[in-house]
Amino acid sequence: MSTATLPAGTATSDTAHDTRQPPGIKVIFFTEMWERFSYYGMRALLVLYLVNALGYERANALALYGIYTGLVYLTPLIGGAFADRYLGQRRAAVIGGTVMMLGHFAMAFEPLLHLALGLLIVGNGFFKPNTTAMVGHLYNGEDDPRRAGGYSIFYMGVNLGAFLAPLVAGTLGQKLGWHWGFGAAGVGMLLGLCQFLWQQPLLGRAGLMPQQGPVGKGDIGLILGWSAGCFAFVFGALQAWKFVGPVYGGLPTVAQVLIAVGVIGGAIWSIVKPDAKSVGHEPLNRAEWGRVISIVIVMIFVIAFWTGFEQAGGTMALFADENTNRMVGSFEVPSSWFQSINPLVIVALAPVFAALWTRLDQSRYRMGDTMKQALGMVVLGLGFVVMAMAQSMADSGIKVGMHWLAIVFFIHTLGELMLSPVGLSMVSRVAPAKLVSLLMGVWFLSSAAANYLAGVMEELLKGSGFALYPFLAAFAIGAGVLLALISRPLEKAMHAK
Repeated sequence: MSTATLPAGTATSDTAHDTRQPPGIKVIFFTEMWERFSYYGMRALLVLYLVNALGYERANALALYGIYTGLVYLTPLIGGAFADRYLGQRRAAVIGGTVMMLGHFAMAFEPLLHLALGLLIVGNGFFKPNTTAMVGHLYNGEDDPRRAGGYSIFYMGVNLGAFLAPLVAGTLGQKLGWHWGFGAAGVGMLLGLCQFLWQQPLLGRAGLMPQQGPVGKGDIGLILGWSAGCFAFVFGALQAWKFVGPVYGGLPTVAQVLIAVGVIGGAIWSIVKPDAKSVGHEPLNRAEWGRVISIVIVMIFVIAFWTGFEQAGGTMALFADENTNRMVGSFEVPSSWFQSINPLVIVALAPVFAALWTRLDQSRYRMGDTMKQALGMVVLGLGFVVMAMAQSMADSGIKVGMHWLAIVFFIHTLGELMLSPVGLSMVSRVAPAKLVSLLMGVWFLSSAAANYLAGVMEELLKGSGFALYPFLAAFAIGAGVLLALISRPLEKAMHAK
């Protein structure tokens, strides 16, 4: 993610030897918790709302879900660039939160669906990268021993919000009415914004450019102006889509996928490409090229992983709603609740995996980063083996027990813990210094592409003779085995000097 350059003394603590966490970390913890509450509340309901309330065909609902979640991973690169060059991280975050809040509230009105999704996509771009980057600016440089603990606290806030969202917004949306669920997500974003602005003094100068002061009344015009600009951009894009959409929609699905991935890749390259003035014109040496190529190869495998994993909010959400016996006595468990399993398992097991990797790395059984990620892909595939068995029972007319989905979500989360944090750490450590921002952008491109593919995968397989879940099981396990087989030369290239 992009980060602004701040002057020395950004940290809120007087000394790097202070073992206490800076007070600003609790501000960002709760801000991010409420933002994730709003995002995952919306995500838990979106496909169910499209199918059950608006009458969308299954394929169209999944495709729209894929477009939405894919763009959510693209726009933070754009919002981070605007923050670096014009706004500063703190003001960009406030603008993004404001636009997202409006998007959530707009979701409560059926005619505003596409406008609401557009506002959420653009607002997320301004908000997400900048709150994440501000965490780092609370500390006294890269060597501050409290930094790792601060990001762990931040990570817990993310998953606490993700855990609560399906339970609160999902229940309101499915039990009281869809507008109640989307409204709850909007209220969550409003609370996050208010808390962030109220407790600004605890942030010190984190998220501010050298010439800036805290966000105050004098910034109301700036915030409203940029928010209005975001609204105008989304509205204009929707009007343009009325002419482009029918042409694009008439193309074969494979062509649509290739065009979408190409546009996303071109957009990211135009934003995060290296600045020739700052990087210089020195060509990469052979070792650096080896590291870059290795990262790109692993990225291709990561696309396969997230394409399967992101079925959680799409086909698996529909399976929970349509093919799962959710009755507990006289109470029917809302299908959105299953999406709370993932963050719950992450909170419970992330410290366990961190300790496990540390112990393994210090033993003769040490695994390289690519081998850990290969193992995560195999584990994901095993989850789809279980999912394929559940689908087979459902196809025979039986509503399966809730434990089937619970097992799948648990297994998939184990795979995520093996792959996601390891991959991010790998890119930041292995990428040549002059290409770190570019390659991190490319890494997030893999998530954007995978989320889109997750939405259209079922349609892509139609007529091929392959059922979705058996295909994803074979695909993930096969990709994991292949990555394991080539892990040794990849690791060698990544550690080349």
